[in-house]
Amino acid sequence: MITKRIIPCLDVKNGRVVKGVNFEGLSDVSSPVELGKYYSDAGADELVFYDITASSEGRTIFTDILREVARNVFIPLTVGGGINTLEDFDRVLKCGADKVSVNSGAIRNPSLIEDAAKRYGDQCVVLSCDVKRVGGEFRVFAKGGREDTGLNALEWIRRGASSGAGEIVLNSIDTDGVKRGFDIEMLRAVCDIVKVPVIASGGAGCMEDFLTLFRELPLVDAGLAASIFHFGEVRIDELKRMLKKNGIPMRIVN
Repeated sequence: MITKRIIPCLDVKNGRVVKGVNFEGLSDVSSPVELGKYYSDAGADELVFYDITASSEGRTIFTDILREVARNVFIPLTVGGGINTLEDFDRVLKCGADKVSVNSGAIRNPSLIEDAAKRYGDQCVVLSCDVKRVGGEFRVFAKGGREDTGLNALEWIRRGASSGAGEIVLNSIDTDGVKRGFDIEMLRAVCDIVKVPVIASGGAGCMEDFLTLFRELPLVDAGLAASIFHFGEVRIDELKRMLKKNGIPMRIVN
């Protein structure tokens, strides 16, 4: 049986890890290098590094910090933020990333997904979608959740998967940082239309939220969270032991 993954997320702004609620009210948390190393040692299955203002500021990702993070983690590393071209893919991969996450750049240029998949392989391309309910539909937002694109999220995700995205990260803006559980309704709608791995993001507040996620939606491959890990509310090793005890397949390192 394929094990489920637990993935901490580093939202990085100006070289520091930050966290907010509903993508707003960001506060400083820690150094991405120190936090990344901690999670690598603590039994996380993967790590996500988002330069969350790269797209909105119209710049490329801060590669110096990324290199340092990559040198200190020994688990798969997914990197996103300001990814607009194949050259951006190349630069990030050369800094030590294992997978590259695209969001706003793919919205502006949908062929980026297909082109990157052909060059680097589907397994390298992650489509990250920031989604919010608007007027009764799931709508895609860009630039760190700041801009309503008008795109129907389910149509966009289906297109991305068929174009070569090897994974989908679904970030629910509605539940982000609220700590009342993952957005089961939104995740179920996505799992129903794609065959590639789906990673749930936004809303985890306690260990039981992960158990509910994997029990309610067996097709979800991973749970991603930030603040509950950053502030020590949930320890990854304890979370994984609890999930395994309750029948959820987990990789336990020690």
